[in-house]
Amino acid sequence: MAASRFVWFELCTDDPAAAVDFYRSVVGWGARDAGVGAGPYTLLTVGEAPVAGVMAMPEELARIGRRPAWSGYVAVGDCAAASARVLALGGRVLRPAADIPDVGTFAVVADPQGAEFMLFTPRPGDAAASAPAGAAGTVGWLELQATDAGTALDFYVQAFGWTAGDTLDTAEPGGYRMFKVDGVHVGGVVARPADQPAPAWRFYVNVDDADAAATRLRERGGRVTGGPMTVGGGSRVLTAVDPQGAAFALVSAPRAGPGARPAPSEGSSRPAQPVRPKSTPA
Repeated sequence: MAASRFVWFELCTDDPAAAVDFYRSVVGWGARDAGVGAGPYTLLTVGEAPVAGVMAMPEELARIGRRPAWSGYVAVGDCAAASARVLALGGRVLRPAADIPDVGTFAVVADPQGAEFMLFTPRPGDAAASAPAGAAGTVGWLELQATDAGTALDFYVQAFGWTAGDTLDTAEPGGYRMFKVDGVHVGGVVARPADQPAPAWRFYVNVDDADAAATRLRERGGRVTGGPMTVGGGSRVLTAVDPQGAAFALVSAPRAGPGARPAPSEGSSRPAQPVRPKSTPA
């Protein structure tokens, strides 16, 4: 089975216009209307390449108390077949496969521990422009905060063809279990903190300077919940919530010298990982 990967990231929020303004200032994304679908949908862009989207919280989710949040889409060859595989491995299908006109097919699923994500099958023949790997505004690291890191990773290995990578010795029970897609470390799985109500994915967006971004996000009404701090490999990372309450994270590459902050080398099998050092308090 060819390995699947996260290819799209989406913010569902109760104030899309304010959220777009916030992230344009903090991350440096461009923005334009998608011009498709039943309701307004804003594309966040790196140059001309769309990398994420922002949409209004659907009424049915607002009624049940759903809070603003980021989510990710995993590309699969067939949403229905991938949904069946998720079920067979102990996960849940929260919304069966459905068409997005002129875009593709998607489904909403959850892994066996409850972390939600989407499956996505693009329309045949579509080849959207893509941003350069490691560019500011692209997602540079994936992190699953799970109830049990080992069994959580086993699910994704079986469901999507990922492979287990190194396990780093950290303060969290079981350490930090990294995973690879097509031979490259792209993320990690860690025990969720006690104050997090449920397992969830967290996405680290590349920025040129995490410390400068922290200042911008505070000025625009966001809140830093961790960092900025230096982690494995010398990267600077921070975790935060935006003014509407959606959690997100930022990462900037280590400095190579005075004033220099290069992106990770393309194709590197060991990018700088946003892993909390063992000696750093949670």
